[in-house]
Amino acid sequence: MKIATWNINGVKARIDTVLDWLKSESPDIACFQEIKSVDENFPREPFEDLGYNVATHGQKGFNGVALLSKRPFDEVLTRLPGDENDEQARYIEGVMSTESGVVRVGCLYLPNGNPVESEKFPYKLAWMERLHAHARQRLDLEEAFLLVGDYNVIPDPIDAKSPERWVGDALFRPESRRAFRALANLGFTEAVRSVNDDAGVFTFWDYQAGAWQKDEGIRIDHILMSPQAADRFESCGIDRFVRGWEKPSDHVPVWVRLAA
Repeated sequence: MKIATWNINGVKARIDTVLDWLKSESPDIACFQEIKSVDENFPREPFEDLGYNVATHGQKGFNGVALLSKRPFDEVLTRLPGDENDEQARYIEGVMSTESGVVRVGCLYLPNGNPVESEKFPYKLAWMERLHAHARQRLDLEEAFLLVGDYNVIPDPIDAKSPERWVGDALFRPESRRAFRALANLGFTEAVRSVNDDAGVFTFWDYQAGAWQKDEGIRIDHILMSPQAADRFESCGIDRFVRGWEKPSDHVPVWVRLAA
């Protein structure tokens, strides 16, 4: 079973690129962030034509997350619990049955948090606290559970080409990194770093200042696996090549393969 995550930066702007990637890489489950579409306007048919069941949690013009699965959804949860007044569409979770039991996948688009001096940074940290509480409850179920998506967190200096440029940024602030470590330390395994300690492993290159051409990247898209998911781990990777396609997102897909 191949499970992938990708901040596509607008489903309407990127649909041809996304469909080409799905046809080429054929993940069993695809998790998208920043779909930038309300649910009723999400272009479901092209994805359904490829054999995917589609679930979305959208918002007009901003944010929005989607789950695509070749297996039927047993359950779908939209919205991260913990704040009924939070109107930002940043979380969707699905449960799918497999031959080895259920797989639960949470797709998240964690707040950016910039500028740090504004209300956006406290919102980011509060959102991470809610995610921590929710993840702890889900781990108690002892299921194969994956938390995947755009975390907007650079975990360590090695995860940036030029970490000095990110000092003070919400993505690299100690509070953000500490919250990410606390989440992972609940018992998750971070897929990419479980097999690759190399520098230069990035998932995002800004559109500005020739970042892609200079390889001025950062790694902010992550896959966290519960112990039960990690027991089924086979391989993982980053589809870096997609960043060089025409009309790319500024992020690239990250994927993990589990024994079915």
